[in-house]
Amino acid sequence: MCRSIKTLRPPVLPEEATEEEIGAAALQYVRKVSGFRAPAAHNREVFDRAVAEITDATARLLADLEVRGPHGSAAARGTTAVRR
Repeated sequence: MCRSIKTLRPPVLPEEATEEEIGAAALQYVRKVSGFRAPAAHNREVFDRAVAEITDATARLLADLEVRGPHGSAAARGTTAVRR
């Protein structure tokens, strides 16, 4: 796993992940998988689309996860998984 990607859910984070944190993790993932820190102009669109899709998928994942234990799930606390 890419060491720059951190766990984005409580209780690892004291609060829910921000949109910026989720986007940064998606960018690091795409960089790692593609092997490019910054894509060439002819790959920019597909690179950006991948980051956006992974950001959306990650936000949905975090919103739908049920975290059991002392911190409970975001749904049980009446919050969303993404803070703005």
